[in-house]
Amino acid sequence: MKRLQVLLCSGSACQSAGALEVKRALVEAITDLGLHEEVQLVETGCMGPCEFGPILLVYPEGAYYVRVKPQDARQIAEEHFLKGRVVRRLLWSGPAPEPRTLPFFARQKKVVLSNCGQIDPEKIEEYIAQGGYEALAKVLTQMTPTEVIAEITRSGLRGRGGAGFPTGRKWQAVHDAPGRPKYVICNGDEGDPGAFMDRAILEGDPHSVLEGMAIAAYAVGAEKGYIYVRAEYPLAVKRLEVAIAQARKLGLLGARIFDTDFSFDVELRIGAGAFVCGEETALIASIEGRRGEPRPRPPYPATSGLFGKPTLINNVETFANVRHIILNGGDWFAQMGTATSKGTKVFALAGQVKNTGLVEVPMGITLRELIFEVGGGVPQGRKFKAVQIGGPSGGCLPESLLDVPIDYESLKEYGAIMGSGGVIVLDDTSCMVNVAKFFLEFTADESCGKCVPCRVGTRLMLGILTRITQGQGTDQDLRELERLATLVKEASLCGLGQTAPNPVLSTLRYFREEYLAHIHDKACPAGVCPDLIHYDIQAELCRACDLCRRACPTGAAQGTPRQPPYRIVQELCIRCGACLEACPFGAVVKRPGRKG
Repeated sequence: MKRLQVLLCSGSACQSAGALEVKRALVEAITDLGLHEEVQLVETGCMGPCEFGPILLVYPEGAYYVRVKPQDARQIAEEHFLKGRVVRRLLWSGPAPEPRTLPFFARQKKVVLSNCGQIDPEKIEEYIAQGGYEALAKVLTQMTPTEVIAEITRSGLRGRGGAGFPTGRKWQAVHDAPGRPKYVICNGDEGDPGAFMDRAILEGDPHSVLEGMAIAAYAVGAEKGYIYVRAEYPLAVKRLEVAIAQARKLGLLGARIFDTDFSFDVELRIGAGAFVCGEETALIASIEGRRGEPRPRPPYPATSGLFGKPTLINNVETFANVRHIILNGGDWFAQMGTATSKGTKVFALAGQVKNTGLVEVPMGITLRELIFEVGGGVPQGRKFKAVQIGGPSGGCLPESLLDVPIDYESLKEYGAIMGSGGVIVLDDTSCMVNVAKFFLEFTADESCGKCVPCRVGTRLMLGILTRITQGQGTDQDLRELERLATLVKEASLCGLGQTAPNPVLSTLRYFREEYLAHIHDKACPAGVCPDLIHYDIQAELCRACDLCRRACPTGAAQGTPRQPPYRIVQELCIRCGACLEACPFGAVVKRPGRKG
C-alpha cells in the first residue's frame, strides 16, 4: 500500500474548472520527484463542493485542497508529498481538518453519495472493496423476489425522480403484472436547469445504479434493462460504458449471475435532450425509436410499458439507494427522514449561495438548515429572498417559509415540489416576476405540443408575463394569468404541463406585491426588468472621465471630457448597464421605474 492516497475530484464541474490539467501537472511533479512508488493518484467522481473545484483530498492527513491550479501542483508535491508539510494557503479551512468536520459536510448524511469522491468510478475492484455487489449476491442466494419487495416497501423509499411514488408499490405492481418479457428502465434524463444529482451519481458511482437495477430486475422478474441518459452527459455515458463492460466481464451482468438461474443485462440509450422525456411514457416512446411524447394513463407502464410489456421505471437516485437498503435493512433506512418521507435526498445547491454543489441530507431538514448551514448562506452581504425548489416545475418559497421541513407533503402544501432535487437560492437582486418568466420560457419551449392546455396555455401565460415585465400589464392580465395557470395545471396530459404553472402560482402567492409594482408603478423593485429601470448620472459625483461615454453602445451617455457633469439621454438608452460598470466613481446609478 502506498504512503499517500491523493483523491482528485474529476466530476464534470471540476473537469470544467481544470482538474485534468491539475492531474497532468501532479503526475509530472510526482515523476520528477521520484514519488510514484509512494503516492497513489486517484480520479474520483464529484466530491460535492463544486464552487471550490478543482479539489484535492490527501490521505492520511485528510488535507482538503480547494481551487487547485496546475501551477500549485509542484508546491503540493514538494511540500506535502515529499516533506510532509501541508500547504495551508490551499486548504478549505483550518489546519488540515477532517473533511467531515467542515460545515459543508457536518449536516450531511452520505448514503447514495457514500462512494462518490472516494473511489475510482472506472475500477470495479474499488466498488467491490466497498461492499459492491454484495447486496445482489444476497438477494440472489438468500431472498425470494417477494422478500426483496417487502424489504423495499418496509424502507419507505419513494421515487426520487420527482413524484415520490412509493417504490415498493411500483415494484409489486410490475411483479404482479402478467406478460413476458418484463423490463427495467433507469431514467437518467435529468433536464432541470441547475440540477446535476443524477449526473454526479452516474459519473462517480455507476456500479451502484447497475446493482440496484439488477436487484430490481430479480424482484419483478425482468431480464433486460435500459439506462436512458441524455447526450449532454458525455462523462456519465463514458463511465457507464466502462462499468457495464466490467460487470459483464466479471459475470455480474449477463447469464446466470452468481451461478444462479437469474440472468440480466443492461443497454444504454442516449437521449437527445428533450425535457419531456423525463416523463416515463415519453421516455418509453423515445427508447422505442418514436417521438418522445407522453400518452394518457392508464394503462400504466407497470402493466403496459416498453414494447407493450410490464416495465419498471425508477430514476438514478432511487436505484442507487437499493443496495444500501438490502445490506442494512428496510428498518435502518426508515429510521432516517420523516414519517412519510424516509431516508436521505440528494440536492444540487445553486444560485446565490456560498457553497454551491452536491449535498445529501436526511429528509425533514429545513430549508434554513440546507441553505444557511450546509450552503453557507447568501454571499456578498446580500439578503435572502426566495428559494426555487423542484426545478422549472417547482415553486418559489419566501423567507417566511425557511423553517419548512423538506419532505414531499410539506413542500406540496406550500406550492412547491421535491422534484429531482434542484435548489436555486435567490437574493434580493432577483425579480420574482422575471424568475417566473424565466422558468415558464423553459417549460413552454420544452412542451412536446401534444395537448392543447400545455402547448397553448404556457405560451399565453408567457405572453402575459412578458407584457408585465415590459410595463404593459394590467389588473385584468393578473386575473387571466391565474385563471390560465389553474387551467393548465388541471387539464394538461402529463406532469410537465401539470406542474409548469407552479413558478407562476407560487410567485403570485408570495410575491404579489412585485407583480403589482410592475403593473401599477411601472417599476421593477429589484431593478432587473430592462423596460422598467433607468440610469442617471449624479452630478456631484461625476468626474467627466469619459469612461461611460466610451462604454455606451448607443451614444446615450453624453458629455465633454473634464467638463462635468455628463448626462444620459433616456431616448437613446437601451438600459444595458455598460455605463454603470464603466464608472469608477459611483456616479452612474440604476433606478426603478421609467424616465424620459
